[in-house]
Amino acid sequence: MDIRVATYDDPDALKLIAEVQQEYIVRYGDIDETPVDVAEFTLPQGLFLIGYLDNVPVACGAWRAHDGPSPYFRPGDAELKRMYVSASVRGRGFARAVLAELERTAAERGRTRSILETGTAQPEAIALYESSGYTPIRKFGHYKEDSRSICFGKALTDS
Repeated sequence: MDIRVATYDDPDALKLIAEVQQEYIVRYGDIDETPVDVAEFTLPQGLFLIGYLDNVPVACGAWRAHDGPSPYFRPGDAELKRMYVSASVRGRGFARAVLAELERTAAERGRTRSILETGTAQPEAIALYESSGYTPIRKFGHYKEDSRSICFGKALTDS
């Protein structure tokens, strides 16, 4: 898989975002309504990545910077969003590769902690994050009051 930087509104990104939104409908009955702004996923405030297999977009993920306010966000946080791998290519390590690249690029931009929100109907996502060193943190964001929401964090630096 070839991982490339893209914009949140790139046609390939929009295709994958539409697929992940359909996945949320199947698993939760509705789309993810978390507010997003295209500019949040553009350097230096964030980044959107697309993974290509034979020039076909098959995976994506993004991060956006947060620097507070407490108690939900800390200075240096990078919130992961839109982690997704197309159903036809799951189980091949693509999500792990995108996650590693998101962590690398966020740390490279001075982000010190990676945080994310996922849900109980996504056991494979939970397993990926836990096996990648993520631990539960206080719930944040649009779904912080939803009993199906789970939030995770991971330090991107040793300090």
